[in-house]
Amino acid sequence: MKILVDENMPLAEPLFSRLGNVVMKAGRGIQRDDLLDVDALMVRSVTKVDVALLKDTPVRFVGTATIGTDHLALDALAAAGVCVVNAPGCNAQAVVEYVISALMRLEAQRGIQWRKATWGIVGLGNVGQRLRGVLEAIGCRVLACDPPLAAQSDAGWVDLDAILEADIISLHVPLNRSGEHPTWHLANREWLTRLRPNAVLINAARGSVVDNPALDALLMRRPDLTVVLDVWEGEPVPMRSLMKQVQIATPHIAGYSYDGKVKGTWQIYEQFCKFLGAHAEGGWRSLVPDHCNQWVDLAKIDANAAAFMQAVYDVGQDDTLLRATLAQTDEARGATFDLLRKNYRLRREVGSIELRNVHHWQNWPIEERRVLEALGLRLAQ
Repeated sequence: MKILVDENMPLAEPLFSRLGNVVMKAGRGIQRDDLLDVDALMVRSVTKVDVALLKDTPVRFVGTATIGTDHLALDALAAAGVCVVNAPGCNAQAVVEYVISALMRLEAQRGIQWRKATWGIVGLGNVGQRLRGVLEAIGCRVLACDPPLAAQSDAGWVDLDAILEADIISLHVPLNRSGEHPTWHLANREWLTRLRPNAVLINAARGSVVDNPALDALLMRRPDLTVVLDVWEGEPVPMRSLMKQVQIATPHIAGYSYDGKVKGTWQIYEQFCKFLGAHAEGGWRSLVPDHCNQWVDLAKIDANAAAFMQAVYDVGQDDTLLRATLAQTDEARGATFDLLRKNYRLRREVGSIELRNVHHWQNWPIEERRVLEALGLRLAQ
């Protein structure tokens, strides 16, 4: 059996080699000719998989190590008899930590009091629900908008108009271009113009959830707005003018924690084993090599959540690296965008961080401890 795997999928080669011959390849470069003797295809979001890609190939299983599936032609693949699986929730924690890290940076730079703000979350799937739980544990007021879920139950949902009352709006929806609840340009020109004064807008979902040209034009007139974009229309070449105007710009890496990527690999491996009638032994944590462990010495940082998060994950590093591409040609920018993702640094999630000098924890202010505990910090080492 031959299995083609995106080269950006950590630990995929040792895992899938248990089941067959593994070939690793850059996801954006996967073409039909690569699949003529391939039985299974494992991808990430940069690979568009449809019937044309798989035509006259033996591929009968496609796994994507991502939450989202908008890069897959699900109905057509199912009709062609191809089993398709994804990895729901694999990087939800990483995206939540990205959002919190971004707001900590904005608090330092622009004085945004995110802990006292009213938040609006659009999309209460794995990421949105987890973010809501963290924010409510900290004590934030949260407005929740999810039209598909609202149609199923009355649980205090608000609509897209009401979400505009929030000080900070974070988007976490899948990209749907059609159907009862389309999300393509959900944040369109008309909706964007109604953002409240000094609002913060975060998009860590999919680039086309926000009308990028409309947002670019709006920011020229609304310097009061603060925008965080991890995803862009036209990836891997984001709008140059929009990049210059937003406060935090990153190359689609919100969910790129090492933990999240390994969980994604493990989830589709488990499902592929099930497809083959095989047994998946162990778990994702057992796969992590010792050299990937990270620790924070509480005796060497200030007793606040921002200092801890900066030691664990500083979104500013990703912003700086992407902004450096503004001096390049568009062709070079696209190549660099992909390289920043391919060569992404080791980033562990808060719950996997090892602590040293844990006794210092008792001296931390309770409100600072509450933030990190909400993010999953484990004191038992």
